[in-house]
Amino acid sequence: MANKPVYLTHEGKKKLEEELKYLTTIRRREVAEAIRSAKEEGDLSENSAYDEAKLQQGFLEGRVQQLEAQLQNSVLIQKNGKTDRVEVGNHVTVKDVEFEEEETYLIVGSAESDPLKGKISNESPIGRSLLGAKVGDTVVAHTPGGKLSFEIVKIE
Repeated sequence: MANKPVYLTHEGKKKLEEELKYLTTIRRREVAEAIRSAKEEGDLSENSAYDEAKLQQGFLEGRVQQLEAQLQNSVLIQKNGKTDRVEVGNHVTVKDVEFEEEETYLIVGSAESDPLKGKISNESPIGRSLLGAKVGDTVVAHTPGGKLSFEIVKIE
C-alpha cells in the first residue's frame, strides 16, 4: 500500500504542502517547547504535562509521516478537456433514481474527500461506482446504508 497513488488537485497538493510546512516548522517547535517546559517541572513519572506533550509529539510525527507519504505518492489530477467517461477530477451531475434529485460531485482522491462540500473520493462506494460511466448510464453504489442508483446526467 505504500506506493498506492494519491490523486490530488493542484489546490489539494498545495494545501497538504502548507500543512506539512506548518507542522514541521511551527508546530514541532511548539511541541518541543512544551516537552522542555514539562521536563523542567522535575519528576517525569507523574508529570501529566510531559505525558500530554509526548502524546502530541507522537500524533504530530504520525501526521507528518502521513503527509510526506501522500505527497511522495501524489498524482496530480489533470484537466484533459472534455471526456465522455467519468474520471478522477471530473464534476459529475447525477440523478438519484429513487428520489429523482440531482446532485453534482467532484471526484477527487481520498486525501481531498469532503462530502459536505461535494468532493467525493474515487475510493468511496459512490465514487467507485461512477468511475468509467457515461452520460445516460445508471450505476449502483453499494453503500453502508444500502444500494443507491444514480443516472449520469452530465460530466464536466
